[in-house]
Amino acid sequence: MQLPKTLEEAIVQARVATQAALADGYTRLQVELLFPELKALPAAEQFLPAFAEYGDKLKILFADAGSAALARRDWNEVPFQLLDIGTGRMASLQSKVQPEDEIFLFVQPTSVEVPQLEKICEYIGENRPFVIFAPRLEDASIVGIGYTARQTRQRFINTIESCYYLRPIFEEAAVFRCYPGLWSVWVEKDGDYQKVAELPKKPNGDELDAIISNGQPQGEGETVAAKSQNIFKGLQRFVRALRS
Repeated sequence: MQLPKTLEEAIVQARVATQAALADGYTRLQVELLFPELKALPAAEQFLPAFAEYGDKLKILFADAGSAALARRDWNEVPFQLLDIGTGRMASLQSKVQPEDEIFLFVQPTSVEVPQLEKICEYIGENRPFVIFAPRLEDASIVGIGYTARQTRQRFINTIESCYYLRPIFEEAAVFRCYPGLWSVWVEKDGDYQKVAELPKKPNGDELDAIISNGQPQGEGETVAAKSQNIFKGLQRFVRALRS
């Protein structure tokens, strides 16, 4: 699988990866498009054909009522319900799940919504799949998350399979996964992105640093901190390439 050159191509890949993972029996999935400037609602609308076979058996949930209202306005007529998970009690969350619902899509939840997200997923059960689109569950910019909340968040994240993952990182590099393929790291060489590593699991910071350092010449003694100074330049360049 090649690294996508446009956002539209990435979303098409994400749809195919999601359908393949569902066909293989996965019921807890997420699609991660980790661009700082990503507009989640238009991207999620392009992602919806992945669920065409479910028709009105798909239910879409948002973090808040405002996002759900915007989707109702912008997505025109759709055959499925658009609701928010809110911050209500379990009884309120349960009321959003009906016996006829076959599959659920959660659009851009953050760490703040993890307790509600976990509760509603438990209520949905293991037999009905759910897909999380463009989550921000590990976003370091979300403040006020204590130790217990971090544990809850990590426990929840560990139950989910990333069937599609695309993240520009450092300057001129990206981490990519498209199910059923392996995780891969790509580095720009001679004006194009080339795959420099494949791994069975998402690389951590140290692994990624070593891979990028071996895959692309770096200045002598350059550290993660030094390379991080160029991260936003690299992100902007990569996002511009995806949008072109």
